[in-house]
Amino acid sequence: MANESSTLPRVTFQTPEKPEEESSHRKLGKLTVKYNRKDLQRWRDLEEWIDAQLQELYQYQEEAEAAVPEPEIDIEDLLEVPNDEQKSKLQEILHECSRPTEDFITELLSRLKGLRKIPSPQKK
Repeated sequence: MANESSTLPRVTFQTPEKPEEESSHRKLGKLTVKYNRKDLQRWRDLEEWIDAQLQELYQYQEEAEAAVPEPEIDIEDLLEVPNDEQKSKLQEILHECSRPTEDFITELLSRLKGLRKIPSPQKK
């Protein structure tokens, strides 16, 4: 089979190049994006914690009611909102939950304080 794939005809598309653009197309470079690993790990840990807490809050509700969908909490959106509005935004997102959400909201807000918004990637 390996011989068959190497003998198959190949189709390539080439566009006519202008002389001044020729050098830029021929020079292929690598682009390395660097993120701060600690920030990414903290962000990931917080997302996993949120998912686990939401599953716990909504697990019994799904059995009792007609499958209320688990809400999505976007950390980036929360970090863009001023601190005093974060609590009301979370209460709005969780308003359909029949279980108490105050402890979850308080803990999430305290965890958000130590988290920074991940900046645009740094080019190396």
